[in-house]
Amino acid sequence: MSNILKDLKPEAVFRNFEELTKIPRGSGNEKGVSDYLVRFAKKHGLEVIQEECLNIIIKKPATKGYENAPTVILQGHMDMVCAKEEEFDFEKDSIPIFVDGDMIRTKGTTLGADNGIAVAMAMAILESDELEHPAINVLITVAEETGMDGVLNLKPENISGDILINIDSEEEGTLLSSCAGGVNNIVHLPIKWEKANQDKETYTLSIKGLLGGHSGMEINKNRANAIKLLGRVLEEMDSKIGIDIVKIQGGEKMNAIPKMAYVTFMIDKNDKEKVEQIAKEYEEIFKSEFEVSDPNINISIEKTDEEEKIINYQTKKSLIFILRLIPFGVQTMSASIKGLVESSNNIGVLTTEENEITFNSAVRSSVKTLKNEINNRIQNICKLVDAKMELVSDYPEWEYKVNSPIRDIMAKIYKDMYGKEIKVDAIHAGLECGLLKEKVGDIDMVSLGPNIYDVHTPNEHLSISSTKRVYEFLCEVLKQIK
Repeated sequence: MSNILKDLKPEAVFRNFEELTKIPRGSGNEKGVSDYLVRFAKKHGLEVIQEECLNIIIKKPATKGYENAPTVILQGHMDMVCAKEEEFDFEKDSIPIFVDGDMIRTKGTTLGADNGIAVAMAMAILESDELEHPAINVLITVAEETGMDGVLNLKPENISGDILINIDSEEEGTLLSSCAGGVNNIVHLPIKWEKANQDKETYTLSIKGLLGGHSGMEINKNRANAIKLLGRVLEEMDSKIGIDIVKIQGGEKMNAIPKMAYVTFMIDKNDKEKVEQIAKEYEEIFKSEFEVSDPNINISIEKTDEEEKIINYQTKKSLIFILRLIPFGVQTMSASIKGLVESSNNIGVLTTEENEITFNSAVRSSVKTLKNEINNRIQNICKLVDAKMELVSDYPEWEYKVNSPIRDIMAKIYKDMYGKEIKVDAIHAGLECGLLKEKVGDIDMVSLGPNIYDVHTPNEHLSISSTKRVYEFLCEVLKQIK
């Protein structure tokens, strides 16, 4: 196969990253990449542990002179969010990468730099015979993007260390020392079906063209949520015309802001123009409301095949109530850290199944009680419509520590290398550090990474020069840990 990144430096980082793009590794489909990492470790004569859940731990001894230095855990995750614009099979196709100036991009899919670049950097360090460093344990987890199940299932006896460097951040020059906790909130609305009126016509209304984005990193950018927009349109259509809903769906991943949503419905034949008029009016409303932050919203309607059943009146009303009332976006801002989102909710996936409609949300907060408060509000909505709420993959926040020796070391090295201060910050997105603290102990932790843009979207792209600088910085940090 072609080596598209062969001329990029550091060679080992980009070579390993390109190999990862050839291996399907969507969340829940990590067996192939986990086995690949086992083969990699064995090829280089390194101790490797493959856990039952497919987490990988690779251990490299300290180089000469570093035998008594603190052990460092380098950590990232092997899975990626699989979002696409066109037809693409994430279970068998290679990611279609290409170089565009200083960026590595794809053709209509997510890139997987979140968090494949961490895996590639760790692999480059593991295979190096020249780098000076203390003992290193590399931990590559699974299912981070769908609830951090890899960390939840990590066996503490398999890994230990004194310092943990997470490589799952997306802004060069920033050290993260705190992150939000989160939980996957799933609302289950039971469906009661009834026979469809075959004298009515069936249509599908689609809302597309939204930017989407990471529900932690982009939640404060006022981007539209296609599922929430669809709720507004449905309420208007049902109040003005009366529609029979066949099925509804939206979004792709719980932790990605939905870029599209669809509803299939039935109406009287003479109501088609009214529906089209409502769709046109709301497209104009949405374009006006999101003129700057999400300018390409599109609503379309097309005739589809006849259906045999529809959800009944009460299920329809409950569906619309949930769509209109479930919170979305920033809920509170931090009073202590300027510009930091404190709590938020993202309804990321909406699906119609045989017996229920599910609403899958990512609730995040750096304050546990505020995370609980959002869940309580959703629970109250459920009580109004006889739905049930389920909480899955609850992970803790990572609290800021005033004293951090590794943070101090990194700050000094960064100033020496680049002549400027490194930024120490918190992030609203979830990192595995909170759970790792519970697994490996309250050790010294930081998170860093190169510039990655538009993560969790088909426009995800990675800076080549930033990757080089961050890797060189990381190598220098390892060299100076004694």
